[in-house]
Amino acid sequence: MKLLIVESPSKAKTIEKYLANEYKVVASVGHIRDLPKNNKKAIDIEGGFVPHYEISAGKEKVVAELKSLAKKSTEILLATDPDREGEAIAWHVAETCNLKKPKRVLFYEITPAAVKEAVAHPRELDVNLRKAQEARRVLDRLVGYDLSGLIWKKVRYGLSAGRVQSPALHILVEREKEIRAFTPEKYWVLRASLETAHKDTLELSANEEPRDEARVKDILTRGQKGTWSITDIKASEVSKRPKAPFTTSTLQQAASSRLGFSPSRTMRIAQKLYEKGFITYMRTDSTTLSKEAVATIHKTIVTEFGKEFVMPREFKTKSKNAQEAHEAIRPTDAGKKTAGVTEEEKRLYQLIRIRTVASQMADAKVLRTKIIANIGEVNFPDFSVTGSHLLFLGWLALDTQARSEDVELPKLTAGEALKLKELVSDAKETLPPNRYSEAGLVKELEKRGIGRPSTYASIIKTIIDRGYVVKDGKALQPTETGEVVDDFLSLHFQDFVSDTFTADMENKLDEIAEGTRDYTKTLKDFYTPFTKEVKAKDKLDKMTNMGDAPEDILCPICQGKMIVKLARSGKFLSCAKFPECTGARTIDGEELEGPKEIGEACPDCKDGKLVERDGRYGRFVSCNNYPKCKYIKRDASTQPTTGVKCPMCKDGEMSERRGRFGVFYSCTNYPGCKNAIKSKPTGNICDYKREDKENKPCGALMMEGTKTIPERCSDKTCPNHNPHKLEPKK
Repeated sequence: MKLLIVESPSKAKTIEKYLANEYKVVASVGHIRDLPKNNKKAIDIEGGFVPHYEISAGKEKVVAELKSLAKKSTEILLATDPDREGEAIAWHVAETCNLKKPKRVLFYEITPAAVKEAVAHPRELDVNLRKAQEARRVLDRLVGYDLSGLIWKKVRYGLSAGRVQSPALHILVEREKEIRAFTPEKYWVLRASLETAHKDTLELSANEEPRDEARVKDILTRGQKGTWSITDIKASEVSKRPKAPFTTSTLQQAASSRLGFSPSRTMRIAQKLYEKGFITYMRTDSTTLSKEAVATIHKTIVTEFGKEFVMPREFKTKSKNAQEAHEAIRPTDAGKKTAGVTEEEKRLYQLIRIRTVASQMADAKVLRTKIIANIGEVNFPDFSVTGSHLLFLGWLALDTQARSEDVELPKLTAGEALKLKELVSDAKETLPPNRYSEAGLVKELEKRGIGRPSTYASIIKTIIDRGYVVKDGKALQPTETGEVVDDFLSLHFQDFVSDTFTADMENKLDEIAEGTRDYTKTLKDFYTPFTKEVKAKDKLDKMTNMGDAPEDILCPICQGKMIVKLARSGKFLSCAKFPECTGARTIDGEELEGPKEIGEACPDCKDGKLVERDGRYGRFVSCNNYPKCKYIKRDASTQPTTGVKCPMCKDGEMSERRGRFGVFYSCTNYPGCKNAIKSKPTGNICDYKREDKENKPCGALMMEGTKTIPERCSDKTCPNHNPHKLEPKK
């Protein structure tokens, strides 16, 4: 048996059809190994930054199947995605399955010809490419672990920082501060309505936008008295070139502006189109097209529009490190006008096809005419209007969305007299810079060299999921929490989270991939000064005070001074005497209700009183002397329970709670017991006999499912978590 291993099950199905039963094609379903979650010790720093991997949760069955098939196979090909991540996955599969001489094949497009060609020419695993991915993973873990831990201690528990996410956040915060600091300036727009000898009306605008009201009045006065005429007519033919085929970043930008897709949504849809064989690989910096693709595109253009619409072009890739794929993102068959199953797949495919085919089409020709009028007096601004007429459609014949309407102007001659009908001014104010959209941030990240095409979508998703950024329409706006984190990092770790430092590190990772830079030395050169800096900042005082409240806003309880503090929901005003006084207000000054006494004394500190509080995991009872006294009452009466006993601690009950991602259910004995599930427990216990537990019953709680799957195991690693995928019992 011959075995071919890919990442995706849908990709496996497509490829198996093309190999005519020559190979059994199976999927690893992404990564099968990773660093242990939130564990810095998984990396042997002293031993040369050696990572210690473990089988990813829920992948035990996949790994067992791969090992079993590998033993039976006479030939094994590793055909994971053609980039660093894919190279790493292939290596992990080879290591886990103990493959002696693993062979690697690359599919840049999943078509019968491309698949057969790749299978016929396998190569060895690229050690350097894998090392580059490993270096990135290790760096991100070390930076994230150390910085996040420090922020937990010095700012607030639960916050995080990262090597790439933090510079991205900084870009957004920088822009937000620019907007706040912006001082609008008044200016005037001047418009003249003029009549020609043939009674045609021209609407012209002044080429000057005065900032001085006296200047405006002077222009209006002189313009109303003066004699108007055509002073000049300028006509020129302009060529409009098509844009280059899509790279990952330009696809994300275009899909955002034209289709309203987020970068993560775009990449998810593009992945499906690639796996189904409709487009080439979608993670690439390259704008080049293969000779075969260009020939097909030219034939398509001739068939659809004619020979005169063909213009062969070569596009140079702007990124100096473009090496993750051979080609731009293009259709595998340019002649196919539509592809995909869902509506969103069809829309994205059409966008890719139009951009690809248009790139090989002739320039559009536009005749632009500019008419200039004046009264012929010194220091009087020109008034002008521009018209345009499409002479030749060129690539716009295909990309109709890029067309603009013709603006027809009357036929006039220089020196022709005009009659003033109206001369008006509109007072306006200069506007602050716009917030970044997702497309705009992707463009900026690429410009500054932060991250790589494959990471842009995840970067944006991360800072949104962390609560550092919210979407306001299409705009990305930093939250108060995001600004506080950025301020802390910018103040204490400017060198390590700056975009120049991050871009330089990306270049070093590229050099590791090229084999020109040593893995261990690169990580040591970074981590030695970095960890020293982190340890030095451990002496900083905690950021409990983020500034004084306005003097006219006083504590609602003691009427004393208030200060700004940070909570999970953002900034608020706290009494400066806290914890002696618990007075609090919103950042706008509205009074906040504090903890309510329940009429019981604290059993630990004796002089405190028990109060009800709203916390991260719902309502609870604690001592009012917190943080000096950290007593928490374990009373199920303070929590709405389901009546289902917790199988983990066998003492508490599962209670309904509300968290960041909505309702979930956890043990009333938290934090002593951390058992938590995402849906309401049914009260039943999973009796599925698991192979990884010596065929013993799972023992986890069963929880409510869907209409088609009424009940499922709460343990994600249990096969009974997806009972619809289990083989029917005989």
